[in-house]
Amino acid sequence: MKQIIPWILRVLIGIAIAFLVAGAVMLVRGEHQRIMPMISGAMLCVALASGGFARSRNWAFLIWLSSAIAIGMTFPAWFIGVGDFKFTRLFIPLLQLIMFCMGTTLGIADFARVVRMPGGVAAGIICQFTIMPFLGYGLAKLSGFPPEIGAGIILVGSVPSGLASTVMVFLARADVALSVTLTAMTSLLAPLITPFMMQWLAGEMVQIDAGKLMWDLTKMTVIPVLAGLAWHHWMQHRARWLSRVMPYFSMAGIIAMTLLTIAVGRDNLLRLGVMLIVICFLHSTAGYFLGYLVCRGLRMNKATCRTIAFEVGMQNAGMASAVAASLNKVATLGLAPIVFGPVMNLTASTLANWWRAHPINGKQD
Repeated sequence: MKQIIPWILRVLIGIAIAFLVAGAVMLVRGEHQRIMPMISGAMLCVALASGGFARSRNWAFLIWLSSAIAIGMTFPAWFIGVGDFKFTRLFIPLLQLIMFCMGTTLGIADFARVVRMPGGVAAGIICQFTIMPFLGYGLAKLSGFPPEIGAGIILVGSVPSGLASTVMVFLARADVALSVTLTAMTSLLAPLITPFMMQWLAGEMVQIDAGKLMWDLTKMTVIPVLAGLAWHHWMQHRARWLSRVMPYFSMAGIIAMTLLTIAVGRDNLLRLGVMLIVICFLHSTAGYFLGYLVCRGLRMNKATCRTIAFEVGMQNAGMASAVAASLNKVATLGLAPIVFGPVMNLTASTLANWWRAHPINGKQD
């Protein structure tokens, strides 16, 4: 088996190169409509091979997300639905699966940490639900986008951080325990805070039923997380192998949601794509910078500052997409969240690798 796997990886890379060469030939011939299928095929092969190489393993999730975007843009009709069944109905179940998987990684100690280190937890929660929503509001106003697309920028700023932030904190060698606690706490607080922020900041752009949104978010986040926490407490010791694969279920769910949203919102993305990418880049990077700056102003140690920077700048784009789906506005309200996801992962991966190369000397400075 060990001899077969390298051979398969080489074949995949070879096929990817063949797709790219074919795409170059199409470009020379002026057959532009056939270029994207070649690029999509190449990216899919690279994604399939990415986990097999040590150098690309840390970037595998981002490569898969990029492949999903390319495939959704190229073959949108494949991912709209079958007959009367629309694939957007899968958004909420997919998010519930992702949040359940997150819950299975939690224990009582993660919530007890709120008492042991209240300063870092309080700073992280306050920064999360102030910096990103107001940044989103400002960027939505400056962008000049149609109201529902602008409201999507506010939405992605008003949801909590997701599982990806903990991965980046781990790569950056910051405070993983604090990251886990902040992600759990902000996710549980989301049903209370996100509807309020959306009604306050985006109420003039899109109609928001705060009560319905609160209940929808409870079903999407609180119930699955608590179910996952119960699984961790009573079942983990009986099915440890399942705990190891849970993160892969989460990543697969995020990739599937990205693919479906891109397919549904393709026309709007083609029209606004470049500007939306710029807005999402500014949103995430400003979140890292301000999150870090505020914590340094509060004289917290660098490990805590780096952790909160990721928790602030990285959002649960999947949750935002599921909220858009619950409002039947995936093609507009859900567009900014799904663009934000890959942009966020790219900027966060870059920052994590930079901080990993510049470790902190001591816990306090």
